[in-house]
Amino acid sequence: MSQVIINDNEVDIVIGALHSDLTNFMTEWKPVFSRFHLIIVKDPDLKEDLKIPEGFSADVYTKSEIERVVGSSTAIRFSGYACRYFGFLVSKKKYVVCIDDDCVPAKDDAGILVDAVAQHIVNLKTPATPFFFNTLYDPFRKGADFVRGYPFSLRNGVDCALSCGLWLNLADLDAPTQALKPSQRNSRYVDAVLTVPVRAMLPVSGINIAFNRELVGPALVPALVLAGEGKLRWETVEDIWCGLCVKAICDHLSLGVKSGLPYVSRAERGNAIESLKKEWKGVKLMEEVVPFFQSVRLPQSATTTEDCVIEMAKAVKEQLGKVDPMFSQAAAAMEEWVKLWKSVGSA
Repeated sequence: MSQVIINDNEVDIVIGALHSDLTNFMTEWKPVFSRFHLIIVKDPDLKEDLKIPEGFSADVYTKSEIERVVGSSTAIRFSGYACRYFGFLVSKKKYVVCIDDDCVPAKDDAGILVDAVAQHIVNLKTPATPFFFNTLYDPFRKGADFVRGYPFSLRNGVDCALSCGLWLNLADLDAPTQALKPSQRNSRYVDAVLTVPVRAMLPVSGINIAFNRELVGPALVPALVLAGEGKLRWETVEDIWCGLCVKAICDHLSLGVKSGLPYVSRAERGNAIESLKKEWKGVKLMEEVVPFFQSVRLPQSATTTEDCVIEMAKAVKEQLGKVDPMFSQAAAAMEEWVKLWKSVGSA
């Protein structure tokens, strides 16, 4: 791992609590989490009180706190996995790490516990190289470098805004794939990080991510909500939509996105066939969504992340709104999110 100094006071760990008893989750993560400040956001639909073990510096937000901050806004929903976005909103730290509450720390091929937070911060603090692909992957990792033929003018790289980690055991497959291959599990630990090239889209999974809040915080927006959306990752696309927004904005602002390390290990959850009934519309909508994000170009006048989100919302409304009213609702949520972000930031 690159020699990067990690300042504990620069990092918030955001946990969206979809389960009331976080004891096992927090205990498993204690060696990693205990040095950092935690923001725990309780799913507003969760009725039971949260069980959180001692030994952590944590602020807990419930439905009443969410309503107090958000006020009368109805364009944005913070239920289910979207509750974690409230943590993104109220955080005051430079870096935010977010890991789902059904994950535990992974171990590498040598059996050593993976410090997911440290690796995410290394990814974010070292440059990304989106404009020319390096065949040794991340040239800033120990033992790697730029290969012959890599232009020296591009070797400084750009700031990395988003780090997308991966998963062992239950990979983040969609419901159709998991239903077709019910016994498939991911046991391959690939010791690599790479920068996603400019103009290349990717499906960002919210299970294990980190981002530089100062660079792209407002682009992490809970916008696209499926009708009948459930409480399992198979049943949502909010993180996929959010990731496409972030990537398009990073491309526009000349920022980088990395994928690869760190890994977490996901627990077995849910029934893929049942989830398929809820996610199927999302699967179909992606055939409209991906071409839009591949072709969308933001105006040069959009020089901040907030500007970019507003311009993206306009394009979504104009180009996708006629495909399905869900997209018009997403555009409205994006516009409302920017207002809310500015309001909370100035408070």
